[in-house]
Amino acid sequence: MRAITVQDRDSGSLSLTDLPYPHAAENDVVVQVHAAGFTRGELEWPGTWTDRAGRDRTPSVPGHEVSGVVVDLGYGTTGLTVGQRVFGLTDWLRDGTLAEYVAVEARNLAPLPANVDHVSAAALPVSGLTAWQALFDHADLQPGQTVLIHGIAGAVGSVAAQLAREAGAHVIGTGRAADEARAAELGAHRFVDLAGSELESAGPVDVVFDVIGGEIRDRSTGLLRAGGTLVTIADPPTAQPANTRAIFFVVEPNREQLTQLATRLDDGRLKPLVTTVVPLDEAPAAFKPARGRTIIKVAE
Repeated sequence: MRAITVQDRDSGSLSLTDLPYPHAAENDVVVQVHAAGFTRGELEWPGTWTDRAGRDRTPSVPGHEVSGVVVDLGYGTTGLTVGQRVFGLTDWLRDGTLAEYVAVEARNLAPLPANVDHVSAAALPVSGLTAWQALFDHADLQPGQTVLIHGIAGAVGSVAAQLAREAGAHVIGTGRAADEARAAELGAHRFVDLAGSELESAGPVDVVFDVIGGEIRDRSTGLLRAGGTLVTIADPPTAQPANTRAIFFVVEPNREQLTQLATRLDDGRLKPLVTTVVPLDEAPAAFKPARGRTIIKVAE
């Protein structure tokens, strides 16, 4: 099969390579990849280069979001069938989805409704699960509460805004001035330009969802009302005001949550951010810094 691989950690050079067809281990499935998503920073992640025992596993295949069709079942696999459309989030420490086929633990995948296209589905696992887990698992967002979402026009922030608005929250979004129109499209009740000095006027809020970190995260802790929660995926908080919570987390696969997200994709309540779609052989260039969300289309 064809796959994008990275061999040299120093150069981070990506190339289109021929690899063997993947082996479906116990409780795995092999998915024929129709579309795949990736995170531009993942070449810096330890799991891209080593396995769970710390051993070198290059050449490794990046990309951890997949939408496609099950073509093989490993021993003992249940819950999915050959020919089924699926999407999900693959293991950080195994070869990823920028390939024609990928082996995935079945529990990390969810059925994909027939009316949902693979490109949209591939754009959702990381951003959708991150937003869901931040808002509902960690912050316990409730109807009527106010949530401040940093980077509202980005892949994660845009999904978080849609989920929070559907949940009955009052949504305040932040970003660059050029993001204000997008924030309004997403249902934000208010927009704050982070280049200005308005951030402190956004409080008090019940929840802050931070994807930026650093100074913005630290300034945001002071916006929380008593009992409020700051959730960040950028880096662990350095301070925690009294009577508030500050949580750093890394997204995890979850079939039930993927199913909830797929239902919202299917009925139009949720639209993930997709800026560019390119074929597999153009994936190496897509890792260069850029604004927006690129999805790799692997098969028709």
